[in-house]
Amino acid sequence: MRAAYPVAVVRAAEVALMSRLPAGTLMQRAASGLAAVSARILRTRLGRVYGARVGVLVGSGDNGGDALYAGARLARAGADVVAVPLGARVHEGGRSALLAAGGRFGVPTDLGRTQLVLDGIVGIGGRPGLRDEATAALRHIPSDAVVVAVDVPSGIDPDTGEVRGAAVRAHTTVTFGALKSGLLFDPGAEYAGQLEFVDIGLGPYLPTPAITVVEESDVMRLLPRPIGETDKYRRGVLGVVAGSPRYTGAAVLAVGGALRTGVGMVRFVSFREPASLVRARWPEAVVTVVPDDAREVAEAGRVQAWVVGPGLEPDDAGRALVGQVLAQPVPVVVDAGALAVIAADPSLLAGRRFPTVLTPHAGELARLLGMSSSGRREIEERRREFAVRAAAEFRSTVLVKGRTTCVATPGGLIRVNTTGTPMLATAGSGDVLSGIIGALLAGGLSGLDAASVGAYLHGKAARYASGDGQWPITAADVIEALPRCAGDI
Repeated sequence: MRAAYPVAVVRAAEVALMSRLPAGTLMQRAASGLAAVSARILRTRLGRVYGARVGVLVGSGDNGGDALYAGARLARAGADVVAVPLGARVHEGGRSALLAAGGRFGVPTDLGRTQLVLDGIVGIGGRPGLRDEATAALRHIPSDAVVVAVDVPSGIDPDTGEVRGAAVRAHTTVTFGALKSGLLFDPGAEYAGQLEFVDIGLGPYLPTPAITVVEESDVMRLLPRPIGETDKYRRGVLGVVAGSPRYTGAAVLAVGGALRTGVGMVRFVSFREPASLVRARWPEAVVTVVPDDAREVAEAGRVQAWVVGPGLEPDDAGRALVGQVLAQPVPVVVDAGALAVIAADPSLLAGRRFPTVLTPHAGELARLLGMSSSGRREIEERRREFAVRAAAEFRSTVLVKGRTTCVATPGGLIRVNTTGTPMLATAGSGDVLSGIIGALLAGGLSGLDAASVGAYLHGKAARYASGDGQWPITAADVIEALPRCAGDI
């Protein structure tokens, strides 16, 4: 997993490493990586570096120095590079290197013809917002120019991802030594664009991380795979309580997400209307109708995990089903209507001794935490903080849905998934996710692993289905893409 750290930890590692190296070594390593990524972008976009028009926005700090040295490397490769100073001073070594390479210094209007712009205004020492001079300069960047942020987009909080006031919207952020935590959480993640990591040697000086990013190698290692001796019971049996007379489709989607992820069997428990739809769409599911076939969910048969809540109404019947599921001595995924039940009665979680995964979006999390009507916005701006708070308060693994999904544990560990796409903002996609996570829990993964691997598969399947985010999809499209997605890992 790729680790992410707060600024203070990165600074300490830099100091420790710099004490062992000649002065300026880290800046040259960073500039080299930045120039390499920028050159690759230019070759992809234009087919060349020679003759490309490059702008460099230069602040007063070392971030500006990184950008100037990178600009010098691009100028030596034949790019037409103009630097625009936006601070009280300019890094002298970087200035000399750029001029010696054939670059020049100019004014903001010189950015008007650029094809790639390096954002070196402020680095990890910056705080949200930009000065008026910098904001004015950004207006001169052509709409079709590629903006590459140096370490972090200027104007975002590098620790939290908060944005207050103007900030640079980058197509790509080239970050050095370690991922900064603010690059992973919205709105900072949205401003950062695609992340490119440049190793400058900080690894031995960084502690065990509290924040990690799930990568394909992690999913490959954790994803349950059937072997020759495997039968359907060993692959896991998942119980699903979902749907209602009003919300019937959620049941079909949750069951489909579980089956396409590879669970051995689904025992579906619900009311007559959603049960008939599940029977028709997924005949392999074993269906129990309440109260006709059983009055208690335990009567449906033994399972290794439960999913409860997709499409479930938080009425008397729904509350009774949620209470019964949470009383079972197995892991449980809690979603949608079941979250509303818990928001009204948190004591339902109090006695649980088995893994519990809550999967709220920002609005549902605000209700769980008893926040005011503005709570959703607060959570969207500080997703990590509230995920950790909820995990501790409910003693559960909490997955907060969003453009970058955040998974937190009661002990404060955080995993971030970045495979999602805006095309997942469609009705029913959360129901599919709950089925995926439930299947992984039934397959033996821990709450943290099931939630983080499930989010990865969910996001990647959506990218497959949407042509990497090029066209709209439905939740059913995500289900159908799951086997190919998992098979390619």
